[in-house]
Amino acid sequence: MPKAEAWQRDPESYPFSTVTETRFQDLDPLGHINNVAMAALFENGRVRFNRNLGLERRQPGERWLIAAVSIDYVAEAHFPDPVEVMSGIGRIGSSSWDIYSAAFQQGVCVATCVSTLVLTDKNGPKPIPEPLRKRYEELFVRKPG
Repeated sequence: MPKAEAWQRDPESYPFSTVTETRFQDLDPLGHINNVAMAALFENGRVRFNRNLGLERRQPGERWLIAAVSIDYVAEAHFPDPVEVMSGIGRIGSSSWDIYSAAFQQGVCVATCVSTLVLTDKNGPKPIPEPLRKRYEELFVRKPG
């Protein structure tokens, strides 16, 4: 995946935000938030974003699965500063969507993330229902141009 574009590192690009405290155990031997901890911070942001979308109110038998996660580490992140994870919808397909996220500490982007989710049922991928699609469209990231 190519490096994050400038708009991905801009907090104004994202319609949703949540703040999470960092932990001492998140540090690597060099004193930085390690890559596994950063993935967990993005997971926490993604779950809170999904709850904001109402994804916990699925139809019986439906579930959404993570198909891919890509993280770009932009700068060092440190304990004890909290991390603000900002998110928005980047793409909507027929049964899948991308959540674009960025992690900020003290207003500086430290990492970006793209997660692809797929809506499924017992038969496999299923079309995104129109009400949910409309909700996704309300939360698109703001790209220049």
